Amino acid sequence: MARSPDTTRRLNRLAGSALAGMISLVKRTSRAIYEPEDALARLAANHPLIVAVWHGQFMMTSGFRPSPETKVAAMVARHGDAELIGAAMGRFGVELIRGAGAGGRRKDRGGAYALRQAVRALKDGYSIVMTADVPPGPARRAGIGIVMMARLSGRPIVPCAVASSRFRALNTWSRMTINLPGSKLAYVAGDPIWVPADAGEAELEFARLQLERALNTVTARAYEIAGADLTRATPPSLDLSAPPTAPDFRLKAYRAAMSLLRPLAPILLAAALAHLEEDGRRRGERLGQATIARPHGVLCWVHAASVGETNAVLPVIEALGATRPDLNFLLTTGTVTSAGLAERRLGPRAVHQYVPLDAPEYAARFLEHWQPDLAVFTESEIWPSLILETSARNIPIALVNGRLSHRSRRRWQRNKSVAMPLFSRFNIILAQNERMALGFSALGARNVHAVGNLKIDAPPPPVDLNELERLKEALGDRPVFAAASTHEGEEETIAVAHRTLARQFERLCTIIAPRHPERGTALAETLKNLGFSVAQRSLGVLPGPRTDIYIADTIGELGTLYALAPVAFIGGSLIDRGGQNPIEAVRHGVAVLTGPHWQNFRDAYRTLLRHEGAIEVKSATDIANAVARLLDSPAELQRMRSGATQALATLSGALDKTVEALLRYLPDERLKRAS
Repeated sequence: MARSPDTTRRLNRLAGSALAGMISLVKRTSRAIYEPEDALARLAANHPLIVAVWHGQFMMTSGFRPSPETKVAAMVARHGDAELIGAAMGRFGVELIRGAGAGGRRKDRGGAYALRQAVRALKDGYSIVMTADVPPGPARRAGIGIVMMARLSGRPIVPCAVASSRFRALNTWSRMTINLPGSKLAYVAGDPIWVPADAGEAELEFARLQLERALNTVTARAYEIAGADLTRATPPSLDLSAPPTAPDFRLKAYRAAMSLLRPLAPILLAAALAHLEEDGRRRGERLGQATIARPHGVLCWVHAASVGETNAVLPVIEALGATRPDLNFLLTTGTVTSAGLAERRLGPRAVHQYVPLDAPEYAARFLEHWQPDLAVFTESEIWPSLILETSARNIPIALVNGRLSHRSRRRWQRNKSVAMPLFSRFNIILAQNERMALGFSALGARNVHAVGNLKIDAPPPPVDLNELERLKEALGDRPVFAAASTHEGEEETIAVAHRTLARQFERLCTIIAPRHPERGTALAETLKNLGFSVAQRSLGVLPGPRTDIYIADTIGELGTLYALAPVAFIGGSLIDRGGQNPIEAVRHGVAVLTGPHWQNFRDAYRTLLRHEGAIEVKSATDIANAVARLLDSPAELQRMRSGATQALATLSGALDKTVEALLRYLPDERLKRAS
């Protein structure tokens, strides 16, 4: 016989009273730890605010109340276990707002009513406690309603989590946890998330993802502090073994087109060879034809696009190899210069091949020969056929030093039906920063972590001591300024700065190392026409006593050049190319100048500029003034070096985290032999 509404309400009140008693008992008999230690004071400072938790950990949120006098309201749904939880919260003097809460359906009338009530309560001085995910799920996926609430009220969302060392996890959609007495209780509060009043759809989605990731972070941290097993409280819907998104017709059309274009591949490779962009002896590798045998044992395949990515990932290969002596490596790259770097730097357990063109047949031929146990892509190397063919063979795929520029994120977002099948196939993505991690998550990646930039931890580029001595002898005691990795449109500005500097430092030699060394001859002619005395390193010439500008148009010598110059301008930044890596120069003790366009290395430059370890310049006059000040003042130069060193100390750590994550996906050699 069905229960009457009155009977149901009475039962909920009784159950709520019992639950409130249990919560009080747990709080009285348990040792509470807050992180940060002043978490309650910080919450009080932001009151009124929105305290967000995952549904499964809602029981003990009363511990986040700064004081009994703080006005608090809880958002609870109108049905299910929310009635019981609401009754318990009412016992602690928490007012209730009933409705759909943080739900994502803007047309839901209950949700709209609850949203209006919550915004009114926030403006009346109440803090709101609510779950970011709402019944019936999906679990641990933040709804848009809580973000809308923050936008409309102008108050921040603070992601919070509670965990206890002793608990029972119920078999519900959210794995609701029942905390037990005599526990170690951990309360963790994250940083406030503010949502602008004029936030558009894209900004609202970004804030939702930011909240989702922050809640997962504080939840994991709470369980770690409590010494509890987070997996016991993890909802089954978060199983990362779920199948990835199936390719749509556009991805299938791309693969079909690449197959049809295979007859043109030899012609394209021949054209590239004519421009010295291909290695004619190894052209078959671009068609998936291996030129050497696969090493025995466990093989980790690492793919890097060019020199910068190769430099970043070589320390990963070295660290993995040191940890796993049984491990062999295959490094693939796409350029002749990166192949030369690999030949010089790879150890005896690693081989290099050119990456095949992205046709399904070439990718399949490549994988059938190499049969890697783990595939590691770097930065933004997303090749559809390679990824899909690798995934089809159940080979784990990782993306390390994951980079997603604002422009590429928008491009992928416009083509989400293509992005989702690709990014959902990565077993793990290790992003350079939190913003990029959020971008990957929005594109369908399921296991994303922000670990930092590998280029921060990379060793400085090597110095050829013999060549360094020859250059030092040629230059004598002349002052030296370097401009490294410059692009077309920047060298003329450097030349103007040199002319200004030469009035103060008569014997100054400026070294220009163009990003693309093949431009050296044309650049030399341009500078000669401007009246400068120029020497060109690729011709085997050393700078003479009257050389104004020395063009270092060679490969792999940046370390040697940085060892010569106390100050260097890092190119790609006076023009809108996004800048080049400043860390290599900083590692050599060089004071760095950059133009205003450094968005490709945003984290590094922001930190360097904040610590006064770099100088931003916008013109030849700015460059000349900065170089003159640094060359003229050893104390100023040393102060800038110290600031840069402090900046790097705050940015390092990505290498260890990357190696630790990748080791989990590599099979044990003994198990592989047994299978």
